[in-house]
Amino acid sequence: MTRLSIVIIGRNEGTRLIRCLESLPKDVPAVYVDSGSTDDSLSEAKNRGLVTVSLDLSRPFSAARARNAGVAALQNAGIASDYIQFLDGDCTFENGWLKAGLDTLDNDSTIALVTGWRREINPDASIYNAISQVEWHRPAGDILACSGDLMVRRKVFDSVGQFNPDVIAAEDDEFCVRIGKAGWRLVRLPQAMSVHDANMFHFSEWWRRAVRSGHGFAQVGHLHEDYFRRERLRVAIYGAVLPTLAIFFWFTFPWLICLILAAYLWSFAKSTLGLLREGLQPKSAAHQAVFLVISKFPNIIGMARFYIRHLMRRNINIIEYK
Repeated sequence: MTRLSIVIIGRNEGTRLIRCLESLPKDVPAVYVDSGSTDDSLSEAKNRGLVTVSLDLSRPFSAARARNAGVAALQNAGIASDYIQFLDGDCTFENGWLKAGLDTLDNDSTIALVTGWRREINPDASIYNAISQVEWHRPAGDILACSGDLMVRRKVFDSVGQFNPDVIAAEDDEFCVRIGKAGWRLVRLPQAMSVHDANMFHFSEWWRRAVRSGHGFAQVGHLHEDYFRRERLRVAIYGAVLPTLAIFFWFTFPWLICLILAAYLWSFAKSTLGLLREGLQPKSAAHQAVFLVISKFPNIIGMARFYIRHLMRRNINIIEYK
């Protein structure tokens, strides 16, 4: 049995996937799972000696399904490992991460999963890249959940039931919640882990990404009632309740709309102060806070999509923002 194996997932990542593949260590077995790419992603991975999987086009894609398929492909190839590192195809490893993650899991049997710090390759290229940069840098220590770049014990991956293939957004959160409920610790190390290339330059891309986040709030919250509770409440208030009241007041008591506007200004101010306490510069904190307030509107659309499709028992398809 080898110590570590790597699962990479992607779809039409282009040069980003090439950078990802070039960051892989030569002595660690890896698999690339492709979700219907129309570029040269599969051939790039094959040419570098990776095990490759092309997902069945007749079934809806999801990151969860792709990661599970990657683990199954490793098993089918006769590759067994103590730990699995997952990496998205638009990311590259930072030097020293794999050793730091392995050493932590080796030395503490209570920890099931470790992650580290992600950063954007070009955070100053757009306001949307800058937003992602702030989202990635969270405090180190014990955590409830993390993004999909993570290292996990193989026995834990199997025992909690792998990723849920029906969850199309925040599937990594849902996976982590089940690990925590099983009594394991999840830890974010104070260690640079991966470099991400958001490559977002348009408001429409950011909007679709926020719709997807809202869908994740609703779907994961439906599966685990206590998780994303605060996020769902905020989205409901600022994305649905207050706009509805504003429309009602417009035709009845127009002056009360000032109270609605005050609520949004209060939310903006509170978010700005919180970001300043985290160390952001005033201009950056204000930019971030504006988009946090605006995000409640696409978030509520995503939440509504989930609840409608769930009630109607319709298939839930992946929400892409690129």
